[in-house]
Amino acid sequence: MLLHYLLLLTTPWFLPPDWLTPHEKSGGQETATYQECISYYEQLDQAYEEVKLFTYGLTDSGRPLHLVVISLDRDFEVQSLRQRNKRLVLVQNGIHPGEPEGIDASMMLARDYMQQKDLRASLQNVVLLIIPVYNVDGALNRNRTSRANQNGPASYGFRGNARNLDLNRDYIKTDSRNARTFTQIFQEWQPDIFVDTHTSNGADYQHVMTLIATQKDKLASPLKNYLTQNLLPALEDGMEKAKFPMAPYVNTKGATPETGLLGFMDSPRYSSGYTALFNTIGFVTETHMLKPFDQRVKATYAFLELMVKMVNQDAARIADARSQANQAVLTQTNFPLNWVLDTTQADKVKFRGYRGKYKPSEVSGLPRLYYDRKAAFTKNIPYYNTFRATTVITKPKAYVVPQAWGEVIARLQLNNVTMEQLPVDTELEVELYHITDYQTAQRPYEGHYLHRDVQVRPEKRKLLFYRGDYLIYLNQPANRYLVETLEPQAVDSFFNWGFFDAILEQKEYFSDYVFEDVAAELLKNNPPLRQQHDAWKKANPEQAKSAQSNLDFIYRHSPYYEPSHLRYPIARIL
Repeated sequence: MLLHYLLLLTTPWFLPPDWLTPHEKSGGQETATYQECISYYEQLDQAYEEVKLFTYGLTDSGRPLHLVVISLDRDFEVQSLRQRNKRLVLVQNGIHPGEPEGIDASMMLARDYMQQKDLRASLQNVVLLIIPVYNVDGALNRNRTSRANQNGPASYGFRGNARNLDLNRDYIKTDSRNARTFTQIFQEWQPDIFVDTHTSNGADYQHVMTLIATQKDKLASPLKNYLTQNLLPALEDGMEKAKFPMAPYVNTKGATPETGLLGFMDSPRYSSGYTALFNTIGFVTETHMLKPFDQRVKATYAFLELMVKMVNQDAARIADARSQANQAVLTQTNFPLNWVLDTTQADKVKFRGYRGKYKPSEVSGLPRLYYDRKAAFTKNIPYYNTFRATTVITKPKAYVVPQAWGEVIARLQLNNVTMEQLPVDTELEVELYHITDYQTAQRPYEGHYLHRDVQVRPEKRKLLFYRGDYLIYLNQPANRYLVETLEPQAVDSFFNWGFFDAILEQKEYFSDYVFEDVAAELLKNNPPLRQQHDAWKKANPEQAKSAQSNLDFIYRHSPYYEPSHLRYPIARIL
């Protein structure tokens, strides 16, 4: 009895919670499951008033998307945070749940901000937002084998979501419920900096961490200057001091990195390309697949901690640069749509690699590439990261989007585009595009047969629009988003993703034997058409031998040809 009494005196009323994450408990060998991750943040929410776990809309798995907000002064109201000039950093984890370093690093970092006083200073001017697991669906599809080239963890999630979509190709097209919910979060909070955590495939080298930054040449000048002159150098220096020296993402010019690295053009289908449309600087961390998992988690932790520290330090500078960029986009006239890498310009970057060599394959007997880890090197190599625009358009005063195209309108609304509906049927003087040429992929890509190399012929005319059609003026923060989705030539336009494929089909045609007489009358009574027909036959002698081709040419140049065929339905008011 005496022993029992003594134990009661020395035992607290409740045991302190176990703050070790599943990753730490496993000695760095495992990653948290989806439920373990969410439960951990629920525990943080209950223990600390500075942490709040929000539940947003559903994902394709039927489970909600969560957002963790860490605010030292316990302010979780977006409008209030903006008024108080806080900088917002959004970290997204688990878009590819087989690449889970960010999931575990963010859990540890969120805890340490609460429990380590020296870290809290980095949150004086910053509110940290964390999406614990974005691809909830893929995280639930746990396995040990789908990442054949990767060194751990013991088990992990799958790249595809519940609809087998790669969510890092879904930002513009927004097919998944995951992407729609992410857009809601992004547009509500409008972060200043965005980080998407990944693991790379590809060459072997010494670096644990490589990095993709928003392509600098796409950014407004104030943001470009801050990124290239201040933030990136500081991140590189800080990661060097943390013993995780960084290199740019390893996309090689030749077979091995020594030949040089190529910059990555993150079009809006990708996370950092989407965020750039709204003047949010984006980063994609890429830890190296062959490094031990615990090292990859530590490198991700170091990067995230450093990023928050830098944003806190540069809070005023970031606010100013972003304000200038937001103002500039309101009046910007010309918008680049497509880009090409300029291989005549290269910087030098310090790269820590292994010598690439060849030896006979034990499988095929043919020469195969391998990296000799006994032949490590550190040297400056070329980095080609300058892009030039190949297509530039002048924005219209406004777009007119017929209400019939509901899928497109829904995406515009989701992205906070300001629109007004015509109160009555209205005839407007507009510019219309006719699609004169395009190429289509032979295989599906993320649920679509993508178009590319679109050519258009503009035509000015009066056209009747109906009550309820949408008028969108380009004097708003979403200007760049509008141009890059509604101009069909843009690489990730809604046209290229197939949202307007119905206009590529004819709905009416002709019977040859009937139209023969009609065509003859058209040629007889329309000398300009006869001249066009003669010129066509001279320019296309092989097609001219086909009776069908002759009739088709005359039909397409006659009043009988339907005007909506190949006519892009979104009009431009100039």
